[in-house]
Amino acid sequence: MAVPVWLWIATIAGLVALLAIDLFIVDRKPHEVTIGEAGRWVTFYVAVAIAFGLGLWFFSGGVYAGEFFAGYITEYSLSVDNLFIFLIIMTTFKVPAIHQHKVLLIGILMALVMRGIFIAVGAAVIAQFSWVFYLFGVFLIYTGYKLARTDHNQEEEDYQENAALRAVRRIFPVTDEYHGAKSFLKVNGKRFATPMFIVIVAIGTTDLLFALDSIPAIFGLTKEPFLVFTANAFALMGLRQLYFLLGGLLNKLVYLSIGLSVILGFIGVKLILEALHSNSLPFLNDGAPLPVPVIGIELSLSVIVGVLAITTVASLIKVKRDAEAEKLPVE
Repeated sequence: MAVPVWLWIATIAGLVALLAIDLFIVDRKPHEVTIGEAGRWVTFYVAVAIAFGLGLWFFSGGVYAGEFFAGYITEYSLSVDNLFIFLIIMTTFKVPAIHQHKVLLIGILMALVMRGIFIAVGAAVIAQFSWVFYLFGVFLIYTGYKLARTDHNQEEEDYQENAALRAVRRIFPVTDEYHGAKSFLKVNGKRFATPMFIVIVAIGTTDLLFALDSIPAIFGLTKEPFLVFTANAFALMGLRQLYFLLGGLLNKLVYLSIGLSVILGFIGVKLILEALHSNSLPFLNDGAPLPVPVIGIELSLSVIVGVLAITTVASLIKVKRDAEAEKLPVE
């Protein structure tokens, strides 16, 4: 897929414009984001992503459009799991409701820049060393196994600040209270960071840790850096609004981690099969490709959508049954 420089520039400029509009409209007057408002923004961002995918289909063909949609759905669904951690961070730092949107926006902007660097490095490594797909595949299968065993309630109890936050606290003294939306302020001529800045760093760096599995996952669906970047960008842009839309519903997605683990495992197997199909390792089959089947983007997209649908339905059924069981009289 040949992507000219002007298209990269235009795409990034368009994404920045969307975020600027969002920031101007939503954060012009800090307020608590309502479910209705969040729903409209989520619908808007999903519609923009769909329009972008249809544009790819029209100008570049169905294969690239399919890869974009598969990558976008995967990144968005993995991002939903991130919301559990964002919720824990917001609760731990007692972020005022009227400032939560700004915290998420700036934190996610930081994450988008860092993910862009990850993608550039990943694309360069893949171009030079095709055997890296073996590593990506094994890593995704292992990550899927760990994710299936995740207990979000335990995560909340065990939450600890990461190294980046500890470094910030060593550099800047931090005030005990929030001061509106300010990240820094001066007290008696000395610069202090506020809890707002700490939370923003927490959101941005935490998302970067999640990118360690999401970036290899999407490279398992498409090798095109342009599609990898745009799928990540659209998923991240709609993430903060999804946070407000889902709210308490997050706890109802009880099987989400299992569904995402299946998707990561599936993509991991797909990567290993592709690596074997184009093998160049001298100690494996004398450096010749192996006659193994490869998984096409159509099957990948079907599996991803199907697993997410089954996971969501099964989660809602279980939550409903548990609620009904609690109402039954105890004999």
